[in-house]
Formats: sequence, structure tokens, C-alpha cells
Amino acid sequence: MSVSGHSTREIAAYRQVGDMKDDKGLYYHPDPSDQKTRVYVREGAGGIEFRLWRAEHPEVWEQHEWLPYAVISAAAAMYKERGTGADPLAFYDLNVAKALVKSEALKAAGRG
Repeated sequence: MSVSGHSTREIAAYRQVGDMKDDKGLYYHPDPSDQKTRVYVREGAGGIEFRLWRAEHPEVWEQHEWLPYAVISAAAAMYKERGTGADPLAFYDLNVAKALVKSEALKAAGRG
């Protein structure tokens, strides 16, 4: 469902960006009922990048680098071809990431 072309998750991201930043950076919860999992986002040289953090598995953060969206999108295509039923694009939400990055940039410029 969308309002003015923005998804409900994107609008929520705009509203909560103040609460969605810590020493690791900007983040969102891919599953709102799971506050122990975060997807961190940043603007990299090639666009939006993602990095996973799980409270119950801190090694995930240490063992995995920032992933450009193109890599995630390619992985999603492979999962689809294999018919696994898993969809990384449901977890790594480009619209929410863009909303967070944009909102943070506006705040930094004193306009948010």
C-alpha cells in the first residue's frame, strides 16, 4: 500500500530516522517484530549499500562487508532461478534505505 507514491515502510522510515541511528550508522528492522536484527544502510560510491547485524550472532557483522544493492539484486535473481522461495529483496529494502539516507542528509543540512 502506498501514500503519494511512498510505501508504508518508507514513510515509517522517514518518521523514525531519529531513532534509527547508532554508532554503526543508519539502520532499519527488516522485521518490525524482531528488534534484534538490523539492516544498516549507507550511501557508497556505487549507490546504497547494506550490512546485516544480529544481536544473537555478532559474528555476522564481523564476517560480512557492506554489500551494494546490485549484489543483493543479483543474489535474488539466483534464488529465483533456483526456486528456493527465499527473496533477499524482501529483507534488503532499497526504498527504506533511500528514505533513511535522504532523511539523514536533510537533517545534516539543517532541513529535516
